[in-house]
Amino acid sequence: MSASSLFGWSEEFEIVPMTPADCAEASIRHSEGFSRPWTDGEIEALLVQEPVFGFVARRPGKWQASGGFVLARLVEGEAEILTLAVRPKNRRSGIGWRLMGAVLRHLRSEGAECLFLEVDEGNEAALSLYRRIGFTKVAERAAYYDEGGGARTAALVMRLDLG
Repeated sequence: MSASSLFGWSEEFEIVPMTPADCAEASIRHSEGFSRPWTDGEIEALLVQEPVFGFVARRPGKWQASGGFVLARLVEGEAEILTLAVRPKNRRSGIGWRLMGAVLRHLRSEGAECLFLEVDEGNEAALSLYRRIGFTKVAERAAYYDEGGGARTAALVMRLDLG
C-alpha cells in the first residue's frame, strides 16, 4: 500500500525541482494564501540566488496548474523555508507534506544541520503540518503579520534539527 493511498493523498501531482519557468504560476499560488503576495519577479529573484532552491507540485507532463510550491535557502548548514504555498482546492491532500519531504531530503543530502521557518500563529493547517514533521517553536515575533483592519498576529519561529 502506498503512502498516498494510506493517507488519502492524490497522486495526480509530482514533486519536481522548481525553475524560473515556474515563477508566474508560483506567484498565483502565493497570492491565494498570503495577504501580501510575492510577484513572479520577486520569486524568480530569490530562486536564482545560489543558496536558494525550490520544488513545485505539478501534474505529470504539464508545466502549468501547479498544486503548490516551496522555496528554501541553505547557508552554512542552516536552512530556512522562505515560503510554502498550496492551491486552496489542493490543501489537505498531502502536497505540503510532499513538498516539505523534498526539501528535507535535499537538505539532508547537503549535510544541513537545522531548518527554520516562520508561520502565522493563526495558520492552524500549517502549524499542524510543521508539528507533524517535528518542528518546535523557538521564538515568537509579536504583532508581526498585518491581517488588515488594524489586526496583527504573531509569527512563530520554528526549528527542526536535521542531525
